[in-house]
Amino acid sequence: MREWVANSSADAARLRRVSISHFRVRDAAALLGVSDDTVRRLIEHDALPATKDDAGRMVIDGAALAAYARERASRPPDVLSGATSARNQFVGLVTAVTCDRVMAEVVLQCGPFTVVSLMSTRSVERLDLRPGVLAVAVVKATTVIIDTPTTP
Repeated sequence: MREWVANSSADAARLRRVSISHFRVRDAAALLGVSDDTVRRLIEHDALPATKDDAGRMVIDGAALAAYARERASRPPDVLSGATSARNQFVGLVTAVTCDRVMAEVVLQCGPFTVVSLMSTRSVERLDLRPGVLAVAVVKATTVIIDTPTTP
């Protein structure tokens, strides 16, 4: 069994992955945003299937963990007024706005995710974006890059 370590974010704990598709209890908890005890209770109540790895540690199948997370994912509040074809919407608070004469950088905190958008200063003014304002980052891109950690 191979083991590698990857950082999930600057604020999150390091995640240790046991194998290609199994996660330790503490790693599953970090991914779900709950405590280790909550994951153990989910296992006890058969809400999450678990097995033991070669070292005797409780592990959760990655596909089962993903299905559990997907089924329980809460929809963001519907704050957009109208229909959109973009499915990737991140509701959050504006935490920073930096403007010059032409361009601006707007930073949103959307749950555990930070979303940064570059736009015109005029758009920032028109939308009245400033720290503390509720906003929605709508992402519709032709290219999305996904990385995976390398195995040592």
